[in-house]
Amino acid sequence: MRGTDPRIVLGLHRSRHERRLLTGALDLGVTTIDTSASYLGFRSHQVLARVAGDLLPQFTVSTKVGYFPAAGGTEHSLNPVRLHAAVEQAARDLGQDPDLVFLHNPEHTLREAGAHGLEVLAEACAALDDATAKGLCSSWGIASWDPSPFLDHIDGIAPRPSVVMVRAGLLVGARTLDAADALIQKWGPVDIEVWGMSPFGGSTSDSVWSKIDPRIFLRDSHQLARVQAAFRAAYHLPRVDAVAVGTDEPAHLGELVGALSGQIDEQTVEEYRSLLQGRLRGQPA
Repeated sequence: MRGTDPRIVLGLHRSRHERRLLTGALDLGVTTIDTSASYLGFRSHQVLARVAGDLLPQFTVSTKVGYFPAAGGTEHSLNPVRLHAAVEQAARDLGQDPDLVFLHNPEHTLREAGAHGLEVLAEACAALDDATAKGLCSSWGIASWDPSPFLDHIDGIAPRPSVVMVRAGLLVGARTLDAADALIQKWGPVDIEVWGMSPFGGSTSDSVWSKIDPRIFLRDSHQLARVQAAFRAAYHLPRVDAVAVGTDEPAHLGELVGALSGQIDEQTVEEYRSLLQGRLRGQPA
């Protein structure tokens, strides 16, 4: 059953990419890191290689391609030539082939692709599959903030990703949760691994975490702190195998590792999903 052996992925979005964080992660048994070609002002790969190149072989390293530097900012592209070149560049900058490369938020481009969406997405997937076949990475996947815009485009696509990454947690809305479930069902659910991301909706210091008590989702409500309970619940909203979470503090990462011991009350999770669905449909709570 998905989520029975939860794992943590150290996400480097907004991270300072400090060596002490990576050594702390290894000490805690967190051996997967997730970054992107676009993180840290498109310098993430180079900085990782410079400050922790000797540590990287001890990690499973995932990254993402799809955003590119452009005059005045950033642009998104699913052009297969650019994607393939980006995977090649990632390997050069990291000093090693990444273990996993995600197609980063394909919906960004597909919203404008219209009737050509299936063709555009299929070519992008083929580019990453080709990069994998050539040994530029070990596997490929799709990371999506909102899968809704491309759900209708994936039924006829082959090859398929090995991993999908979607938003997870208590702050994810009903529509996005439904879209994530639909994506998992269409591209799985047995044959793919599912990762969650952004389990706190941006920050554990947000006022929402002092106003709600996520421990209601635990069988033993006194076992964990509120933030730990929110993190543990994220593995079931939707059901995922791993959660990518960002921090610059090894101590915080240690607290999240401790949260994995929490036992989820699945009936409460189902009741919560039903409440979300009712609200979406305009039904009284």
